[in-house]
Amino acid sequence: MKLILLGAPGAGKGTQAEILSHKLGIPAISTGNMLRAAMKAGTSVGLKAKSYVDAGALVPDDVIIGIVAERLAAADCAKGFILDGVPRTIPQAEALEEAGVDIDCALSIEIADEVIVERMGGRRTCTNCGASYHVVSAPPKQEGVCDHCGSELSIRKDDAPETVMARLEVYHRETEPLKAFYAERGKLRSVANQPTIEATTAEIEKALGL
Repeated sequence: MKLILLGAPGAGKGTQAEILSHKLGIPAISTGNMLRAAMKAGTSVGLKAKSYVDAGALVPDDVIIGIVAERLAAADCAKGFILDGVPRTIPQAEALEEAGVDIDCALSIEIADEVIVERMGGRRTCTNCGASYHVVSAPPKQEGVCDHCGSELSIRKDDAPETVMARLEVYHRETEPLKAFYAERGKLRSVANQPTIEATTAEIEKALGL
């Protein structure tokens, strides 16, 4: 099965990609990990990407697509793959098609903005050991204090409401139009985010006929 996972930042795409990867026996491929691996391996596309990253610039679409195509040609993708984080825009989706990357399904995890703001705003990280908590779903034993090392917990800048809202704005403007793009091709399936990870997984399996 060749899958693309769509959904706003904080929708749980990475978590669900890992679960599906184990169930289906196919690799879950995140753009960030792919970029890092290509740069580390020193492939020609990886070196090109590194030149942009080192300069603090965004890696252009053609380089991203080159890295994706290179990764999908690997032996472990022969039975399928799960893409998380690419394509992010319609030009990227068109470029993937032109590069001969065909997919069976684009699965969109639907979740309200206010739920994401609440979910990400509840995250806490230890300033010392980096342990992660959530004030609702995984609270520390003592409020504001790390269970492991006793250090102070803080909200990451990425999880601050204004940062989350800015990321959601970019998602709605640039990535959400992909739903219509894949719907036109008869490849879109949508699932509503559920209160637990397990319940969301069950909805996804139902949508994919697993």
